[in-house]
Amino acid sequence: MACRNMQKAEAAKSELLLSHPGADISLLKIDIGNVNSVIKGAIEVRQRYQRLDYLYLNAGIMPNPHFNLKAFLDGLFSREIFSMFTTGNGLLTQEDWLTDDGLQQVFMTNVFGHFLLIRNLEPLFDQAGCTSQIIWTSSRNARKSAFSLTDYQHSQGQESYSSSKYASDLLSVSLNKHYNSKGVFSSVVCPGLVMTNLTYGIFPPIFWTIIAPFMWLIRIFASSFTLNPYNGTEAMVWLFRQKPESLDPIVKYQSCTSGLGNNYVAQYKMDIDFETAEVFYQEMLKLENKMKANTQKTGDNS
Repeated sequence: MACRNMQKAEAAKSELLLSHPGADISLLKIDIGNVNSVIKGAIEVRQRYQRLDYLYLNAGIMPNPHFNLKAFLDGLFSREIFSMFTTGNGLLTQEDWLTDDGLQQVFMTNVFGHFLLIRNLEPLFDQAGCTSQIIWTSSRNARKSAFSLTDYQHSQGQESYSSSKYASDLLSVSLNKHYNSKGVFSSVVCPGLVMTNLTYGIFPPIFWTIIAPFMWLIRIFASSFTLNPYNGTEAMVWLFRQKPESLDPIVKYQSCTSGLGNNYVAQYKMDIDFETAEVFYQEMLKLENKMKANTQKTGDNS
C-alpha cells in the first residue's frame, strides 16, 4: 500500500491483518502530489520487486468543494435533472492551487502523479509472458466539457475534479494503445456515489444526517448510489477477476447497487476522442521530461 500518511497506513494494515492474518502487506511512503516523492517511491518499488501484476491508482482530491446553486436551479427544471443528481455534473466547483513543482494540485494528484508513477515503474510491467493490469479510479463526474487540451491542468476553470477525471480516462485509453503490446492493460472504474471524507466535505455534517434517508430512497431509481465503500469496490474486485486482454479499453466499469442492496457492475462507453487522447498522452510525455529536468537541475544546485 502506497500512502502519504504512514500512521494511517499502519492502522489500515493492522485492521486488514485482523481479518486476513495470512496476508503479506508492505507499506510504501509516497505523496502522489509531489514529483520527487513519486520518483523516489518508484525507485523503492523497483528495488523491492521484480514485477508488478496490478497497479490500482486511487489517490484523488477535491479541494474546497462548493455547491453551485445556480447550476442546481437551472438543472432542476431541465431534461438534465436525473443526470445532474446521479453524476453531480455542474453542481460542484473547486478552488485549486499550485504545488511546489509549479503544477495545479488537483491535476498533479489525480492525473500526472499517477502517470509519472506508471512511467517510472515500466520496467516491472515489461516482463516476458506476463500480463499486468492498471486500474484507474474515475468518476461519473468526468466530463468532456470540463476538459481542454489548451488548459489540461484546468488553471482557468472551477471544475478541476471533473477535468482531472476525464483526463485520467484519456490516459487510460492511450496507455492501452502504447502498452498492450508489452502485456500491460489499463482499465477505468467508477465507485458510484460513495459517502467518504471527500463527499462529506461538500456540505456540513447536519446536512448529510438529514438527507441520508432520502439517498437510500433515491437508490431505488439511481443504482449509481452505492453509498458505502464496500459497495463502491464492486467494479474494482470484478476487474481483478477478469482477463485484462478481454476488457474493453473505452468502457468505464461502474459499481452499482440496486434498491434491494444487491451489487453488480455496469458498463458505460466513455465519451473519448482518440485523437485528443493521443495528443494529451504526448503532452504528458513532454511534461514528464520537463519535470525530470527540473528535478535534475535542483539536485545539481543543491
